[in-house]
Amino acid sequence: MKPSAKDSAKTTARPATKRGAKGTARRALARGVSLSTKLVVLIIVLLAVGTAGISLSIRQLVSNYLMDKTDTQLISQADLVFRNTDMLQGSENQNSMTNYYVKAYNAELDRSTVLLQPVYKDGIISSPDLPDNGDLDGETLGVPFTVDAVVSLKNVQKTPDHSTLETAEAPWRVVAFRWGKTTGTTYEDTGIVYVGLSLANQIDTINTLTKFCVLVGIAVVLLGGVLSAIVVEKTLSPLKRIEKTAAKIAAGDLSQRIPTEPENTEVGSLSKSLNTMLSTIEQSFKEQEAVTDKMKQFVSDASHELRTPLAAIHGYAELYKMQRDLPDALERADDSIAHIEASSSRMTVLVEDLLSLARLDEGRGVNATQPIRMSSVLQDSVDDLHALDPERAIGTGTLALDDADGKPKLGVTPGPLPDVTVVADGTRIHQVVTNIVGNIHRYTPADSPVEFSLGVVGIDMTPRDMSKLKPNEQSLASIMQAAERYKLDRAGVQYAVARFADHGPGVPDESRAKIFERFYTADPSRARQKGGTGLGMAIVLAVVKSHCGFICATETPGGGLSYTMFLPLTQDFRGAAPQRDAHQL
Repeated sequence: MKPSAKDSAKTTARPATKRGAKGTARRALARGVSLSTKLVVLIIVLLAVGTAGISLSIRQLVSNYLMDKTDTQLISQADLVFRNTDMLQGSENQNSMTNYYVKAYNAELDRSTVLLQPVYKDGIISSPDLPDNGDLDGETLGVPFTVDAVVSLKNVQKTPDHSTLETAEAPWRVVAFRWGKTTGTTYEDTGIVYVGLSLANQIDTINTLTKFCVLVGIAVVLLGGVLSAIVVEKTLSPLKRIEKTAAKIAAGDLSQRIPTEPENTEVGSLSKSLNTMLSTIEQSFKEQEAVTDKMKQFVSDASHELRTPLAAIHGYAELYKMQRDLPDALERADDSIAHIEASSSRMTVLVEDLLSLARLDEGRGVNATQPIRMSSVLQDSVDDLHALDPERAIGTGTLALDDADGKPKLGVTPGPLPDVTVVADGTRIHQVVTNIVGNIHRYTPADSPVEFSLGVVGIDMTPRDMSKLKPNEQSLASIMQAAERYKLDRAGVQYAVARFADHGPGVPDESRAKIFERFYTADPSRARQKGGTGLGMAIVLAVVKSHCGFICATETPGGGLSYTMFLPLTQDFRGAAPQRDAHQL
């Protein structure tokens, strides 16, 4: 019964599956080996292959050299040795010439005669395996060739040592040439002469050299392995430090940084990239934590602020229910309804401010595409404040950079407001100015003077970088330094700068940095009496930052509080960033 195609496929697939499983297991085993081990093993393998290749090359080179030397000696001395065999056999130098073997074949007599035979230690005789009939067996006259040795132990009286036997068993290098005699002017060919030299010394030299190369190769491999392990361990030590640092970072310590190395190295470049990434991640986590903390505080403060009007509404509603059957109930009802209406109005304002902040936080609610005359906006605020506080003295002027005393600052020249136009959201800019003026009206005496000033200043700082500054005096000092640099190199951005300075009670130093925090008021009870929600200046900060500007509060010389605001004249720096449509407000 023949196996089906399906059974054949199964039979074929099984070995393939086994091979695939073995290959996967080998790859998994290789992946489980550390990088340092792989490098050391690779170096050892390369050293072993290199030393083996060098040893074989040296062995072959020396063997060829010795063989050429032996051939040259045979060719140059063969005839001389043959002609002096009688003298060599009977001379005192016979022992020094026993390496030569001479055998002559006489064609007339059809007989071969050994003319010179080397004798080794203990009487061991070694001779080349040559024919007795003068046959060359395919070899060429005058060209050396190699033949095996024939060892004779007939005259040996004791067991020979191993080294002597090895020497005797070494092959022979033989050269053959014709010999004859000259009668008068006639040359008669007599036969063939074989002259040979034992290769024992050559083989011994090659074997000694091979052993030496093997020992040196083993020493090189071992020493190279030890040195490579040390070098690899030292070279990979930065990676070990990176690994330890990564483990600490994984445990939650984002302040860890990779030890720096020269940036022209791979490890140094990797360390710089990782440190940059870690700084970004740490900053992102800090910002996220700050946002989370602000959100928690915001929810807590919003709940607290909403609880107050809700409690008032609930209390007056209960009071109305309790007193509606008593005499003069209608008058008491009107009073309760008035309080409920006031509380609901305050809650409405609070909810609108919260909604406005939420939109600003999401990047919505601003359409910074309208040309706005800042001088008109500030002049309208001057008129509004004059209408609210007719007795208040309101001054105006031009704001410009002043470094007369060596320290850059903003100086005011009294006079009308200069004509300055910015590309911004007109509604939001009016809201910013209105909130600032409203604070001046609520929290400063009605007869205290106020100065509004406006100008244009060049600053060596991008709007995006400016929007990241914290609203404090240190950031304002940095901006003034950037404005001083702009005067020197004329590289930077033009900003509209406005200042609102009052001479009221001011704000303590420790509280000025908190003015722009949500629901922050220096005196909460007084703020409620004045109708504030604690969100006005937070909205001001959010609107200014949405325009990539800057605002901060500083002390007015002579007492009071000053708000300084910077807005870029144009929004060209936004590039191709999409602008939100007005209907998204």
